[in-house]
Amino acid sequence: MSWAILLLAGIAEAGWAIGLKYTDGFTRLWPSVGTVAAMAASFLLLSHALKTLPVGTAYAVWVGIGTAGVTILGILLFEEPTHPLRLICIGLILIGVAGLQLHTHLQQ
Repeated sequence: MSWAILLLAGIAEAGWAIGLKYTDGFTRLWPSVGTVAAMAASFLLLSHALKTLPVGTAYAVWVGIGTAGVTILGILLFEEPTHPLRLICIGLILIGVAGLQLHTHLQQ
């Protein structure tokens, strides 16, 4: 269950990072409210996942999910570059996230 919570935390992290783009420096009310809500949700979910997961692993996975999510959303929403090397590096992050999860499961 902690891994599912951590996945949701990473998705919320990507949500608030993308939300920052829409806040216009926190000068737009509703995008700012949504961004702050996503921040709170992300931290709350991460804190729950940390009850049973190692902090280093959970943090790395949380950041990895957020990084990959923001990159993918940046490509889809803002037409950011899709250079093959960039996509390969995002793939490596996702492989690292999966490897950390597998390693944690094997240790239990």
